[in-house]
Amino acid sequence: MSLMSNLDLIRRVPLFSMLTTEQAQSVADAVVKRRFRRGELVVEQGRKSNALFILLNGRARVLTADSRGREVILAVLEAGDYVGEMSLIDNEPHSATVRAEVQTDMLVLARADFVRCLPENSTLAYGVLRGLVRRLRNADRQIESLALLDVYGRVARALLDMAEDDKGVQIIRHKVSRQDMAKVVGASREMVSRVMKDLEERGVIETQENGSVIIKQRLQND
Repeated sequence: MSLMSNLDLIRRVPLFSMLTTEQAQSVADAVVKRRFRRGELVVEQGRKSNALFILLNGRARVLTADSRGREVILAVLEAGDYVGEMSLIDNEPHSATVRAEVQTDMLVLARADFVRCLPENSTLAYGVLRGLVRRLRNADRQIESLALLDVYGRVARALLDMAEDDKGVQIIRHKVSRQDMAKVVGASREMVSRVMKDLEERGVIETQENGSVIIKQRLQND
């Protein structure tokens, strides 16, 4: 694989589309080639790899799974696709697992090299990227919930996502609209109301007069 080919692949990644020729060349110089066997994990959900992976050939699956081992395929990656960019930007664990479906060659860019190649005046742009990554991670969680959890589980996860810790107490300070919750979890308003009522009757949550909600017991979201 020639250096020009590396540079062409770097240019195909939107993350690097605004780099100058010199900066893109610096990234291309830093990448290394790695081969993944069929079934081998490229990145693992909940772990860090601190690298960007760009597919040269082959095919890989993007998967998410719940605590019971049930898997959902979120995407299939092919030549020219890439993975790991979100963790590269926010230095957080991967939101999904990527597994090589067949023998696959990839270009790998370490996070340290990525940071070194950033323009010096990138503070604002980098902040915008981190904001976009947060939205993408939230979208991944929503897709995972819709695919793997029942309505009870999706409501529980949504409540936990909305809650904040106040001296050891999990509280949602604003009124929880059943209609809005229904749109978030992909269920009917009537079903969400039944779930919320059941949680209240079991003492799991307590709705205050001002509409705020206190989570009194541990919610199970899987």
